[in-house]
Amino acid sequence: MTRQIIKIDEDTCNGCGLCVSACHEGAIGLENGKAKLLRDDYCDGLGNCLPVCPTGAITFETREAAVYDEEAVKKRTEANKAAQTEPSHSASGGCPGSRTRTFQRPATGGCPGSTARSLAPASPSPSPASPSPGESGSAGFSGVGREEANSELQQWPVQIKLVPVHAPYFAGANLLVAADCTAFAYAGFHRDFIKNRIAIIGCPKLDEGDYTEKLTAILAENDIKSLTIVRMEVPCCGGLANAATEALKASGKFIPWQIVTISVDGTIL
Repeated sequence: MTRQIIKIDEDTCNGCGLCVSACHEGAIGLENGKAKLLRDDYCDGLGNCLPVCPTGAITFETREAAVYDEEAVKKRTEANKAAQTEPSHSASGGCPGSRTRTFQRPATGGCPGSTARSLAPASPSPSPASPSPGESGSAGFSGVGREEANSELQQWPVQIKLVPVHAPYFAGANLLVAADCTAFAYAGFHRDFIKNRIAIIGCPKLDEGDYTEKLTAILAENDIKSLTIVRMEVPCCGGLANAATEALKASGKFIPWQIVTISVDGTIL
């Protein structure tokens, strides 16, 4: 039939992913870094995605398109909810890598900033544990001669798609929702962000689907004390921040929250 439906200009699209989050029917996805209308029959033609697009890449057009299939959208939504339920942790089922675990971290002694350090130049002689040129092996990662850095991660898994909604570590948690690149860009990520928080990560450009529904359930159904969102400065990370803030609104919770943006060279903006 001929009807109104959205049109996406890939040349104008910057791949931010905001339209993916705004489309509750799941009609839009990211492919090769660009937004794309995946299924005509999932698009209701109402254009909830238009106002969130920062570049104006989305418009309406009237053309031959499949009829909007509300029943198919409903089934897809229900299937996504089922897929986001807690994974099986039995010995015979479920992925071992997604089993829920918590870690008890020992208290660190004092403030790192007050630790006495020598500013004398390091000796040019190589560490005995360092491998010689051309030698491979694990010796190069022994940590000898490096300042000790402790992991602050308190739980597993960390990927938003894998964490169960009702994990025990969410009780009374300060929640960190972070773009996965942030930990690589910002050197003190464990110390400044993961410490004393439950960390979950994702990438709106690479992960299929939207995080809003899962994050809404986590916030609404657990006693979350605060929300910190850490994103990269690149436009596609806006999808993660948008999903988290929309989830907070939808949860009905009134808790402290903040968004921190990391530059690609590893500084806080």
